[in-house]
This record gives sequence, structure tokens and C-alpha cells, in this order.
Amino acid sequence: MPMPATGWLTSLLWFLAIIAVIPLALWLLKRTPMGGATSNGLMRHVAVLPLSASQRVVTVEVGQGEARRWLVLGVTPGSITTLHTMEPQADAPASNTPALPGFAQMLGKLRQDKGWAGER
Repeated sequence: MPMPATGWLTSLLWFLAIIAVIPLALWLLKRTPMGGATSNGLMRHVAVLPLSASQRVVTVEVGQGEARRWLVLGVTPGSITTLHTMEPQADAPASNTPALPGFAQMLGKLRQDKGWAGER
């Protein structure tokens, strides 16, 4: 039994509405703290040192101007502990991104190590 024209049109409109809502939801999520929105320059990620699969030492910069401080934090799945507080260092990375290699860099290194550079 064929679907009536209005039923088909309603289904199509709902499908298009859902497809349109997905980018909108992602855009809104990006601007929330849970989605990784920044805190107006009051906090910045400086460095990460992985100790194991679940433990890290993380350095973050908090504050602005003369009130800037670096916090060295011990991070585990169950807690975050302040290990040290210090003055900001001049030779720190200037970006807000972690000082970890990106996926493309790791893939390129893997290809070089395995001899895949010229293969397709």
C-alpha cells in the first residue's frame, strides 16, 4: 500500500529538519565549556607529561598580567592535585593547544618508519 503524498512529504520535512539541526547542535556545543570553549584568556594549557595511561602532569597558566601563575597539576582519573605553583616562564609555547603531536604528524612518522611513504 503506497504512502499518501502528505505522509511522504511530512517524513521528508522531518528528515531535512533533523539534518539541519545537527550542525546547529554542534555549533552550540562548541561554544559551551563542555565542548571546549575558551575562558576568555584567563586560563591556558602550557604542557602535558603523560606518566601512564591514566596519570599526567599538566601545566596550566591562570590569570592575566601581574597575577599570572603557572599551576603544575597531577591529574588522575579520580583527582587533580596541585603539585607546584610558579611564575610563568619566558620560553613556554605560545599556543593554546597541547604540546602533543597531531594525528597527521604521527601518521607521517609511522609511514616513514614502516616505509609506506611512496605506497598508495
